[in-house]
Amino acid sequence: MMTISEVSRTFNVSTRTLRYYEQIGLLSSLRKEDYAYRMYDENVVRRLQQIIVLRKLRISLKEIAVILENIEYNSILSIFLENIQELDSEIVALSTIRDILKIFVSRLDKDLQENVKLDLLHDDDIIKVVDALSLSRTNFKEECSVEKLSKANETLRKLENVRIVLLPSCTVASYHYIGENPEDTVGAQINKFIQECKLYELKPDARMFGFNHPNPSKDNPYGYESWVTIPEDLEVPKPLTKKYFEGGLYGAHSIKFGDFHEWQLLCKWAENNEKYIPNYSELGEEIMGGCLEEHLNWVYSSHMGWPEDGIDGMLDLLVPIKLK
Repeated sequence: MMTISEVSRTFNVSTRTLRYYEQIGLLSSLRKEDYAYRMYDENVVRRLQQIIVLRKLRISLKEIAVILENIEYNSILSIFLENIQELDSEIVALSTIRDILKIFVSRLDKDLQENVKLDLLHDDDIIKVVDALSLSRTNFKEECSVEKLSKANETLRKLENVRIVLLPSCTVASYHYIGENPEDTVGAQINKFIQECKLYELKPDARMFGFNHPNPSKDNPYGYESWVTIPEDLEVPKPLTKKYFEGGLYGAHSIKFGDFHEWQLLCKWAENNEKYIPNYSELGEEIMGGCLEEHLNWVYSSHMGWPEDGIDGMLDLLVPIKLK
């Protein structure tokens, strides 16, 4: 038996991701009176290993659910064939890009020797080919060992679409909870506050943020804190508290709800960036180093009563940064 924190550290999967896998039915945990948190037996750990491998193969969670529960080999085969077809299309596209780059290199090399200026971007034949491309990223080998698969997966998962955002200072209503399923408990309190004070009418541009407080570990309980921006003069009822957020510069990356493993990618982006470096909080790991999660559409759906399944669950992951 392993605790959720032990599984998280062993397989480098966040506890939030593990709980999300439970929520959508991919994993199940055991609860005993002697344990305050989830426990995973050998069968569940083995199932998690299968999920990790399939995710590295770029299989979606929806398809993984079908694969793990389906005894019909034809259904599993169909999923793999569809993914191979998608990869083949990407490989063809990248092969075309590679060939064009080779043409560029060849013409530039020839031009340098002849001391003639070549205007590649006005070459009509090349431009027509480039315009027809559907750009995508992949770096897949025909034969892959586990080590090669991990390296390929790491290459594929490098973030290239990080936005640089400046969050303004603001006043927030905050709620903090430590215990089992803290996000759900915090979310319910914040949602109640939004509805009761009709926040959307008072502040149509209200935004909601959250972060681990504290981060899960072997020795510490797990908590979560959420903020929703409010008018400065708004009274905040207990158990919520009123706080002031100074704002700052952040690297932002959007994810679908559940893809919390991409936190690692965003932090690596900040640590390896040519222009920026992380600007983590002095409180460090206790509160995610000052990183934030912005829950997109939350305030609007709470006020308007939009169905949960009607809007995709999206978050912005926000890592604090500063110029080098």
